[in-house]
Formats: sequence, structure tokens, C-alpha cells
Amino acid sequence: MSEKIKYAVMVSGGGTNLQAIIDAQAAGKIPHGELALVLSNVPDAYALERAKKAGIPAVAITKKGFTDHEAYEEEMIRQLDAAGIEFIVLAGFLAILSEDFVKHYERRMINIHPSLIPSFCGEGFYGLKVHEAALAKGVKVSGATVHFVNEIPDGGEIILQKAVRVFRNDTPEKLQLRIMKQAEWKLLPRATELCCKELAKAKAKKKK
Repeated sequence: MSEKIKYAVMVSGGGTNLQAIIDAQAAGKIPHGELALVLSNVPDAYALERAKKAGIPAVAITKKGFTDHEAYEEEMIRQLDAAGIEFIVLAGFLAILSEDFVKHYERRMINIHPSLIPSFCGEGFYGLKVHEAALAKGVKVSGATVHFVNEIPDGGEIILQKAVRVFRNDTPEKLQLRIMKQAEWKLLPRATELCCKELAKAKAKKKK
């Protein structure tokens, strides 16, 4: 077995996608990765509780107390570096990250989006707003996408996608839950393993 890649999950809310990753990690489905840190920008995010229950180090870093956004992001990077983080999974992290931060983790940071990109994505499309827009348009199929993060919101290269059927009587909440169960909770752990495996290979090559 090659060396594991230490990764962090960054999250703002309840952490259902984080839980999917924790469960996949426990089941041995992410053999090339080690979940070493959960970072939230919301101090009372339930995701932090999920991390603690699983014995994973967790930290909340809020913008309060920082003079500017640059100082805030520098502290995030400091905490990530201190934990030895090599790869980042954004799982419902709702704060905007600067171009400098994104470039610092180029091709080492992924995000899950609850639609089939390029539909219903980009600035302003998050959470229930994505599903509200999909239903308003009358689409028959929606889904989820895991992609690399670049400086354009939801603009990075697509890694995995999964389609999910939309029903006539769907509400945004019903559609959101179906997409989580059928797509998000399956795709994100799979993409995490794919990326960790590639990074581990690259790391091993450098050591030769």
C-alpha cells in the first residue's frame, strides 16, 4: 500500500456529505486517503460534532477577529499545513475562497455541486436554490457533479457526475434529498479516493 494522502473536509453546515466520507473511510473505501482535519467557517456547524464523534480533529475558523479576507485565509492555510493536509474536499463550504487560495491548492481541491454542471451552477447557485431553479425550468433529470476547484465558481474540470430522475410532484426539498442519497453521498467518497490515489502515485514517483 502506498503512503496515504492526508486530506481535509471543509464544510459550513450539517455535514451529510462529510458523514458519507467518514462512513466510506471507515469501510475501507478510501484506502489512499486519511481524513486528518475537518474545518468549518461556522462555529456551531453540526459537521464539527460529526467529526468529533468519529475522532477526527475539527476546527472552526470564522472571519471575526481578522482584519481582512487575506489574513483569514492565511490562518486557514496555517491550520491546514499544521495538520499536514495535502488535499481538500469542499462539502458544502459556503464561504468564497480567493483566487490565491484556490491556486495554492491547484488540482488538490474538489467540490460537490448538486446539479449536472453546466446546468444550474455558478455564483448564487447553492443549496435549495439549485433545486428550485431546476424545478422552475421543468427539467426531467438533475443530479450531482464533483469537480476540481478553480477561480471560477463551479468552473473547474469535472471528475464525476451522476444523473437523478426528477418527478412531477417534487419539491426542492424532496429533490435535494434524492440527489443526496442517489448521487452526492456516493460520488464524493469515490472522487476523494480517485484523487488521493493519483496524488499518492505522484508522491511515490517523486521519492524514487
